Amino acid sequence: MNGMNLIESRKVLRKITPYLPGKPIWEVQKELGLDRVIKLASNENPIGPSPKAIKVLAGCLPELNRYPDANATYLKNKIAQRFGLTEGNLIITNGADELITLISETFLEPGDEIIVPSPSFSEYDFGANLMGANVVAVPLSEDFQFNIKDIISSVTEKTKLVYLCSPNNPTGTYLPRNDLEQLLSTLPKHILVVFDSAYSHFATSVDYTDGIEFVKKDYPIIVLQTFSKVYGLAGLRVGFGISGESIINCIMKVKEPFNVNSLAQAAATAAITDDDHVMASQEVNRVGREQLYQAFEALKLKYTESMSNFVLVELGPKANDIYHELMAKGIIVRYGNTWGMPEYIRISVGTSEENSILIQQLTSILNDK
Repeated sequence: MNGMNLIESRKVLRKITPYLPGKPIWEVQKELGLDRVIKLASNENPIGPSPKAIKVLAGCLPELNRYPDANATYLKNKIAQRFGLTEGNLIITNGADELITLISETFLEPGDEIIVPSPSFSEYDFGANLMGANVVAVPLSEDFQFNIKDIISSVTEKTKLVYLCSPNNPTGTYLPRNDLEQLLSTLPKHILVVFDSAYSHFATSVDYTDGIEFVKKDYPIIVLQTFSKVYGLAGLRVGFGISGESIINCIMKVKEPFNVNSLAQAAATAAITDDDHVMASQEVNRVGREQLYQAFEALKLKYTESMSNFVLVELGPKANDIYHELMAKGIIVRYGNTWGMPEYIRISVGTSEENSILIQQLTSILNDK
């Protein structure tokens, strides 16, 4: 007799839906029998990883029998130098996703509330649901701008965290510096602002802030950063948080000791010094965004101007059909139903060639319709 069906999970898991990542290239090739697939779904760096990171990896292989440095000492030192921080201001994690979970485990009790502008990154909800906390969604305005007054008015005595993703995934919009300062000055001091600036390297507006300046001013804020985007190390999974030492020390209590592998640490330590690769990635993204904007305007498609490495495009009631037709032609984009936006797709900025192929195929599909 099989008694496995008598095993019950925690009740909070009933609220959790597993994260559905974009399909990998090999899977689409296998499913559809395609020789070439262009992936513009996961906001990855289209020019690849930092060359400095690649160079350092080979030298690490003979030491893989050793556990990684649990403190990520060398990486912390490089990050601290880069941003003018102390190592005590930093926590290194297995991607920013792990840090979101650690923050939830550190600060949330059942029945607590987090505030999340919507739509945004689903992992914020995941962390809260995992701990039995409640998510208070605050809709972005019609043009996907942050509404500070609505965020403040949503605060209750149960609010513990306020999440802000800037530039925001999936909209590409951002929170201006003055608005963030106003919010930090107005919120009760027991509320921690989690400022996810994973896409900060792509923002070009003069009033943008990555949030680190407010850590230095001792506001109750933790800034999330990642090596997955501009540094091109998504496959190694390494991110970090920046905050006051007391906040970092609390989170360290729930962190696993060897959470970031030695290859990831070495690659990230090299990548953060690779200014040439960062600037090349930013330029490819700047040119690529303009290339996509011009095409969408020619196609009379409504899009949201982005401060990130992706563009949100409105396609209307047939967005799902267009998404699947692009997939059939070997182009993977992200369907907006993930964020409750069934008439949208999100397109990562690729190389000039990749963008051109996308534009050509999208134009063909729309003309057929």
